[in-house]
Amino acid sequence: MGRDKALLPHGDATLLEHAARAVIAATGNVTVIGDPDYYRRFGFPVVADKIPGCGPLSGIHTALSTTSADWNLIVACDMPAISPDLLLAVLDRAFRSGRLCVAASGREGEPEPLCAVYHRGCLPALERALQEKRLRMRDLLPELAAESCAVDASALANVNTPAEWDEFVEQPK
Repeated sequence: MGRDKALLPHGDATLLEHAARAVIAATGNVTVIGDPDYYRRFGFPVVADKIPGCGPLSGIHTALSTTSADWNLIVACDMPAISPDLLLAVLDRAFRSGRLCVAASGREGEPEPLCAVYHRGCLPALERALQEKRLRMRDLLPELAAESCAVDASALANVNTPAEWDEFVEQPK
């Protein structure tokens, strides 16, 4: 993208604030994983990534290893169409599934590891993957026996390039 996606404007907020508001509406609270000195200005609790440079896997590991909750909703900040209703559907499936992980899935049923509910019981597998430098969360979901929760694929679209952002901004709301 060439700049921090979390700071992209989204309505009256930023993408980070949009995602955080959706998580709060679904769960009642939110914690941001990132640089506390940088993200604290948004007013949300912030926890520093325990193992910087290892991508989303490290962020999920940090979230699960610093929380007191057994179940944790993990949402990337670069999904501008994410909604509380979608998050509630994934949470509901997670609580009923008996699995350690339930991930929203859109196009072709592919699970989205950054819109998922993880149980703290996932920590040993995440730690092994970090030690072995297996950092792709999509590759780890089968090891976690993740269940998919079908949702509208457009709600999971993320923005990674200026062209994708321009496309999202130009879509009628």
